[in-house]
Amino acid sequence: MKPFSAPVDDILFSLNHVVGAERLEHYDAELTAELTGHFAAFAEGVIAPIDEPGDREGARLIDGRVRLPQGYKDAFTAFAEQGWSGLTAPEEFGGQGLDGVIGAVVSEIESGASQAFNMLVDLTPGSIRTVLDYGTDDQKARFIPPMVEGRWLGTMCLTEPGAGSDLGRVRTRAVADGDGWKISGEKIFISGGDQDISEGIFHLVLARTGAPEDGVKGLSLFACPSDLADGTRNAVRVTRIEEKMGLHAQPTCQLAFDGASAELVGVEGGGLKAMFTLMNHARIEVALQGVAHAARAWDIATAYAAERVQGREMTIDQHGDVRRMLDEIDALALGGRAMTHLALVTMEAGDDPWLVEFLTPVVKAHCSEAGMRAAETAMQVLGGYGYLEEYRVSQIYRDVRIAAIYEGTNGIHAMGVAGRLLRLENGAAFDAFARFVEAQAASPGLARGYAAWKTARAHLETGADAGPVAAAFLRLTARVLEQAMWVRILAAADHHPDPARIRRVAALVARQAGRAEADLFEITAG
Repeated sequence: MKPFSAPVDDILFSLNHVVGAERLEHYDAELTAELTGHFAAFAEGVIAPIDEPGDREGARLIDGRVRLPQGYKDAFTAFAEQGWSGLTAPEEFGGQGLDGVIGAVVSEIESGASQAFNMLVDLTPGSIRTVLDYGTDDQKARFIPPMVEGRWLGTMCLTEPGAGSDLGRVRTRAVADGDGWKISGEKIFISGGDQDISEGIFHLVLARTGAPEDGVKGLSLFACPSDLADGTRNAVRVTRIEEKMGLHAQPTCQLAFDGASAELVGVEGGGLKAMFTLMNHARIEVALQGVAHAARAWDIATAYAAERVQGREMTIDQHGDVRRMLDEIDALALGGRAMTHLALVTMEAGDDPWLVEFLTPVVKAHCSEAGMRAAETAMQVLGGYGYLEEYRVSQIYRDVRIAAIYEGTNGIHAMGVAGRLLRLENGAAFDAFARFVEAQAASPGLARGYAAWKTARAHLETGADAGPVAAAFLRLTARVLEQAMWVRILAAADHHPDPARIRRVAALVARQAGRAEADLFEITAG
C-alpha cells in the first residue's frame, strides 16, 4: 500500500498559475507554499497513519457517548496544539487571521489523508465564520476562542427525519425561555454529533420559531453547546450512530434535543440565511473532497502501474489502455481542482457573486462524481488488487461516495442550476458564467462545448421542463468549465514541475470535447 503523499506541487500550481490567486489582497504565495508544506508533512506523518486502522475499528457508542478509534484523540491534540484549528480565525480571538484559500488547501490535504478526520474538524471554521457574521459581540467573545483553541469542535444540525433538502419541513422547535431558548426535537445525519477528542461540541441548530405554515421563513439559528456554563451537560443525547458504507471512523449521529438550552444567533426567522454561511463554504470543501480522493487514486494507481510487470518485462503503465486510464484519473484531479479553486478565489475576491452562485453547485456535483470515477478507474488499473482492501482504493470509493449526496444531492444542485438560477434575476448567474467563458483564450474544445451550452440554455429558456434534463445540463456546464480551465492549465504548463505530464493530460481532455454534443442531444431530443 502506497503511503499518502500530499499533492503539494499540483495545489500550488493551480493557485499560483491557473486561477490567479495573487489577485486576492491578502494572498501571499510564499506563505501559502510554506504553510502547505508544513501541513502536508503533518498530514502525512500524523493524520494519514490513523486512517486505515480507524476505518477498521470504527466509532462506537458506549453508554450514550461516542468513542473514536485509537489515535484520533492524539492526532487532534497535535492538530490543535500546532494552531491548525484557528488558521483562518481573526487574530483578536486567538486565530492566525489567514484567508480562506489556505484554509481550503488544508481541507483538501486533510481529506486525502483521512476524510473521517477532515469531517470531524472541518465544520469548525464555518462555525466561527457564522458567529462572526451573525453573532453578538458577547457571543463572539464566548464562542469563538474555544473553537480556535481546539477545546470545541463544531457541528451543523439541519437534517431531520422527513426534512432533508426540504428544510421547510423542519419540526425541531425552539421556544423562548427567559433570556434564552429551549430546543426540542430530533436531528439526524449529524457529522461528529458526539466524540471524545475535544472538551465540548458547539452545535449550530436550525429550529422552528414560527408556525409550520411559515416554511423556511419560520426557521431560526441557535448556538447549542454540549456543555453549559456551570459544567453540566446540556440536554442533547446521542440516540444512535449510523452504520455507513464508509467513513467508519467519523460518527454520523442521531441527536435528540430534550429542551436543550440555546441562544439565538442572528435574528429570529433568519436561520436559513445564517446557515448558508456554513453551507456555501461546505459545498466548496465537498468539491475538494472529491478532488483529494481523485488525486489519491491517481497516486496509488500510478505507483502500482509503474511496478506491475506484464508481458515482455513491460510495466503496465507502458500499455496504451492503462496509460489512458491513468491520464483520465489525473485529468479528473487536476481539472477538478482548478475548477474548484476558481470558485474559491472568486468567492474570496467578492467581486463576482453571481459567478460564485453559478460555480458552487457545478463544482460540488462535478468533483464529487469525479472522485467516484477516479476510484473506479483506479480499481480497474489495479485489477483484482483494486477490489481488495489491501491497496485501499476500495476505501477511497466507500468514503467519497457520500460527497454526491450530502450538502445537497447532485440532482438537487442540477435542478437548482437548470431551474432556479436560470430564472433568478433574468439569468444573471448564467450571464456571469457566459462572460467568464468568453473571456478565456480560444480553443477548439472550448468553442464546441460553449456552442452546445448556449444552445442548451436557449432550449431551457423556452420553458422546457428542466427536470428530466437538469443532470445533463449540469454535466454539459461542467464540461465547458473543465475545457476552459484546461485552456489555462495548458497555457501555464511550463510552470509545473512536470510540463510533459500536463501537456499529455491536456491533449486527452481536448479529445473528449465532443462529449458536449452528446449532452446537448440528451437535453434537446425530447
